[in-house]
Amino acid sequence: RGLTRRNENLALLNTMASTMATSDDIDLIVRQSLGQLLSYLRLEVGEVFLRREDSELLQMVHHQGMLIERLWKKDQVLIGEDIVGATARDNQPRLYTLPDKKLTSLNPAVSDTCLRHLACMPLTGRRGTLGVLVVATCHSQPLDELETQYLATISAWLGTAIENLRLNVQGKRLVILEERERIGMDLHDGIIQSIYAVGLTLEHARLLMNEDINGAHQRIDQAIADLNSTIRDIRAYILDLRPRQLHDENLMQGIQRLVNEFKANTLIPVTLQGPADGFPGMTDGEALAMFHITQEALANIAKHARAKKVEMVVWKTSDRVLLEIHDDGRGFDPTKVRLAIGHGVSNMQTRAHNAGGDVEIFSEPGQGTTITTWVPFREPSAE
Repeated sequence: RGLTRRNENLALLNTMASTMATSDDIDLIVRQSLGQLLSYLRLEVGEVFLRREDSELLQMVHHQGMLIERLWKKDQVLIGEDIVGATARDNQPRLYTLPDKKLTSLNPAVSDTCLRHLACMPLTGRRGTLGVLVVATCHSQPLDELETQYLATISAWLGTAIENLRLNVQGKRLVILEERERIGMDLHDGIIQSIYAVGLTLEHARLLMNEDINGAHQRIDQAIADLNSTIRDIRAYILDLRPRQLHDENLMQGIQRLVNEFKANTLIPVTLQGPADGFPGMTDGEALAMFHITQEALANIAKHARAKKVEMVVWKTSDRVLLEIHDDGRGFDPTKVRLAIGHGVSNMQTRAHNAGGDVEIFSEPGQGTTITTWVPFREPSAE
């Protein structure tokens, strides 16, 4: 019987682990995990309190059970306050048999139910307690040692899952803040300065109107040219900021879509050569890496190259899919100018390396730039 229970425990742990691994929604994970736990242990009521980030406050985020609307008088407590707060502070489970005069923070309506036993389990992560899991049951017998250990295991798993999700969210927030800072710097150092310069040129033209009409016209023509250049820069930034994904397309169809948008925004002609079938057998990860590398390369050309044309070729060998992008723009010295062209180069290299491939960049001032990238490829086996 003991072996059967342990096997059942492992089965539920596997189910809950699957729930935690396939979702990034904390509310969904809490709701599903608590429901699975109550159903398996045949417990009537459960609640989860979570600690607010950067706060000492514990907030009840989920309740399950039809016997009572809530177990406690308050749905918010400070760490160290009442039974729930003390469980979080001490990081130790607490087991009670009801009624218990010490539980003054318990909802008085609990005494009108059949609930006889209550357990408070800390939800712990690597950085401390994240909350408290509370369960209550009408069973005549208290939770046995195996059930208590099982609750502790589930609580630790749930706490770790919540901590990981919160860290992931914080990481995404940091990336967004860094990207906002980069965009702000690009706008300030590039577009805003260009618009300011146009304003100065027009002001100079106004002053010349009565004294040097030809000079004024020249300044106006210069302002128009500068505004057109600024508009192209804005289009390039828009092209770079749009989110990109392959939408039910093969690799070549996705690259063709990027090329079409690039041409529409920059008016730079592009030739693209490659097989229309988009290399059947490429994994989604390999195709998406190549797609995003193409996006980064075209965005860099739009912003920095001042090219008059772009040539692109996609082909494969026995073990690779390769992409070459060449522009006839102003080029640069890769050893000196890498920092000046933004995050594009490092992004391309990171994407290629993550897919098991690489990126090579050849450029000289005045000679344009050639980017060659590849990702692994294995021909689909014939069956």
